[in-house]
Amino acid sequence: MDYAIVEIGGAQQRVSPGDTIQVNRIPLEEGARSDAVEIDRVLLVRTKKGMTIGTPTIEGASVRATIVDDTKGRKVIVFKKKKRKQYRRTRGHRSLYTTLRIDTIKAG
Repeated sequence: MDYAIVEIGGAQQRVSPGDTIQVNRIPLEEGARSDAVEIDRVLLVRTKKGMTIGTPTIEGASVRATIVDDTKGRKVIVFKKKKRKQYRRTRGHRSLYTTLRIDTIKAG
């Protein structure tokens, strides 16, 4: 089974061809929005021939993915309070995510 470990959106993900993953939002300009994304920060590649580990990345390796959707995560409620001071604040936060479908893994 082929797989790779890539760094995308500030986090490391294990990906295989055909997988669908959710990563922190990939900022792309609205006019230059493309369906294909090439991920160059490949840290490890496992193929039938063997395993290649980068220092810190593998030269020439890449993962090709297709953007499926841009979504928002669950709402997180942030509540602050100071007792006996009549101080209460409630805020909500929703993180932005991009859903990617992994197409191919190219070993370096």
